[in-house]
Amino acid sequence: MKNLFKQFNYALALLLLVSACHDDLDQSPIDPDSFTEEDVFTNATEAKGALAKVYASLALTGQEGPSGQPDIANIDEGFSQYSRMLFNLNELTTDNAVIAWGDAGLQDLHGMYWTASNDFTDAMYNRLAQTVSFSNSFIGNAANLSDAVVTQYIAEARFVRAFAYYNLMDLYGNVPLVTEIATTLPSQNSREEVFTFVETELLEIQNQLATSGSNEYGRVDQVAAWALLSKLYLNAEVWIGQPLYNDAVTYANNAINSSYSINTVDANGNGSAYDELFLADNNVNGAQNEFIFTLNFDGINSQTYGGTTFLVHAAIGGDMDPNEFGVNGGWGGLRTTSALVNKMGTGDSRALFYSAGQNLEITDMTTFTDGYAVTKFKNLKSDGTQGSDTAGDFVDTDLPLIRLSEIYLNYAEATLRGGSGSTSIALDLINELRERAYGDTSGNISSGDLTLDFILDERARELYWEGQRRTDLVRYNYFTTNAYLWPFKGDAALGSSVSNFRNVFPIPTNTILSNPNLQQNTGY
Repeated sequence: MKNLFKQFNYALALLLLVSACHDDLDQSPIDPDSFTEEDVFTNATEAKGALAKVYASLALTGQEGPSGQPDIANIDEGFSQYSRMLFNLNELTTDNAVIAWGDAGLQDLHGMYWTASNDFTDAMYNRLAQTVSFSNSFIGNAANLSDAVVTQYIAEARFVRAFAYYNLMDLYGNVPLVTEIATTLPSQNSREEVFTFVETELLEIQNQLATSGSNEYGRVDQVAAWALLSKLYLNAEVWIGQPLYNDAVTYANNAINSSYSINTVDANGNGSAYDELFLADNNVNGAQNEFIFTLNFDGINSQTYGGTTFLVHAAIGGDMDPNEFGVNGGWGGLRTTSALVNKMGTGDSRALFYSAGQNLEITDMTTFTDGYAVTKFKNLKSDGTQGSDTAGDFVDTDLPLIRLSEIYLNYAEATLRGGSGSTSIALDLINELRERAYGDTSGNISSGDLTLDFILDERARELYWEGQRRTDLVRYNYFTTNAYLWPFKGDAALGSSVSNFRNVFPIPTNTILSNPNLQQNTGY
């Protein structure tokens, strides 16, 4: 699709030349010379293929599968995939994860001493910039079509763009807000302005999206807009200084009362319905009913060294057998800290750790056997068979970016923070998650146990390694302060506080140099 998304996005200092689309969400890019831009936006059928590229900007990294013709430059292509960068910035910087590798700037993340030249904070900024660019291009071109269904396609692209800006606002604070392809250098928008944009977009498109559960798997419907609004409002007091917990409850409640449901199908018969959420057939084994917004992966047709391929391979090392995870080898990188392990109660099936030959406490982060390994993600189907790539290189497991369990937790937290929800309903929602985790009511809590700190710990138990943790800790004012310490926080073995400017990441140095209208975040 030659020159389909040829554009300059000076807004986020990224020059893009993109030339591919997808037939559907699970396919790799087609021959870039097969179509022209005029072909793509001739009708709704062709436009749907271009919409798939908008979605795929969060899952894939380039035009030749896992490597070759990357969409962004100046970093190894496999490192640059969105959810891999989200893990690095939102999990590796916290008590949930450490990594053994010595790539420049990588150890800086858990140690919390990154600079404005860090390759990983730079890559995430540019990856999200690309998603904004793809979305803007699609929205502008598709607006010329009269097909009724295109209104829904545009709403989906607007959701993806809003999701990208949600991330940019969370991670970087004040960023340029651009909704059309432009060739001029924009000014920087405040976090409040970006917040208002995301809110307004989601409110406007909620009824233009497909109704609950009626869209194709992997594409968003109106529940995704409600769920993202609940996340937005839950963080409003941090981001814009306004407590909007009533709104967080309202939109969480909308999502909870939709067609989505917590998975209770123990498809592999191991006594827990939690692990099905992270298996290679989680698009069909019952887990899909809990997934509100996912990244879709296929070991044959949408290969990447990020996504769940990264989460499976990088978490295998030491005495672990890769065959038990449906892959051909481990990369010996990711583990967790004792802070997460110790949060898990006896009998909690969410404690998916490998401890044989592993030390609970970490002395050397570069040694894989220091820290328990995490076995949460596997390239095995519910029947125990391997994913579609029989060579064992790439993983089929889809990655939930928003699932209903998180929205349960949003409702409970917003209620306890003064929102208009019911504390008895909040308790029931938490206990529903814990009954799945324990297989019975033995893990249930009483109303006296339901505190904000308990909910934060429950979020850790339920959502670890799903890209949530840093945002949660910032919201609780625990990320940079000494109110909560974990191993090697602040580059100290027992943990230490760091300056609070690290609650946001720096605008990349290269971006600042490219656009003199931008100001660096305080402290960098």
